[in-house]
Amino acid sequence: MQQATIIGAAGFVGSALHRRLHALGWHCNVPARSATWRPQGELGHLFYCAGLTADYARRPVDTVEAHVGLLSRVLESGRFESLVYLSSTRLYDGQPQARGAAETGAFLLDPGHARNLYDLSKLLGENLCGTMGNGRARVARLACVYQDDTDLDGFLPGLLRQVLACPPGSTVQVDSSPGYERDYVHVDDVVDALIKIALHGQHASYNVATGVNVSNQGLAAQLARLAGVHLRFSRADQPAPALRVDNSRLTEALDWHPRSLEDALRTWAMARGLKKRTSE
Repeated sequence: MQQATIIGAAGFVGSALHRRLHALGWHCNVPARSATWRPQGELGHLFYCAGLTADYARRPVDTVEAHVGLLSRVLESGRFESLVYLSSTRLYDGQPQARGAAETGAFLLDPGHARNLYDLSKLLGENLCGTMGNGRARVARLACVYQDDTDLDGFLPGLLRQVLACPPGSTVQVDSSPGYERDYVHVDDVVDALIKIALHGQHASYNVATGVNVSNQGLAAQLARLAGVHLRFSRADQPAPALRVDNSRLTEALDWHPRSLEDALRTWAMARGLKKRTSE
């Protein structure tokens, strides 16, 4: 029986990972991240899913504690077979196009920029994995993780809930630009990747992303086909093109192949009866 410890098991990714490992027959330890870190016994494969994303600016102390403080104490214990630290492909936002979005390469960050509290704390966590992990700690940089309309947070889940509430032919107003792009990766595929990294990872870091950016305009076209609901964007600004995240390290070395957003939305639409609704 494989043993796992999940820190942040109450969160979106952590809870999905916990369910999957339990179904696979793993023995899972899920300590509260607020508890004083005094591990009893061996921790097995440790998944560090604690972190703040949406409210990092409002809770800077908690952000640094989650991304760096608690992590340092976990790493100091050294009682794990492997450790996977969840980071983010958001670190590539605003980087020069020449830098690309591969795992290797330096980051250019302004410490005076308020947004970079998130980036700097995540990167310090990544650095701790490299300096304190004794070759057993790996970093998983996650793209925009989603499941469906039942997700509590996120741009896409909120949009799907709006679409479900509207009859075919309706128009939904969206406070964004049609040119804004995201790399959407399904939570089930993320969980698969994290397990593969824990058991078979050899590199220090992996991008967990589809490698395909979907624009809001492209998303609108998909939802119009699937649900007959149209999106109208309130902004006309043209954001800079997003870097395409390089996921070849994960797909080639660990045989990981994520579903596309289009396939996931098609499955979602069928499960919600939208295909029948649009054909009537």
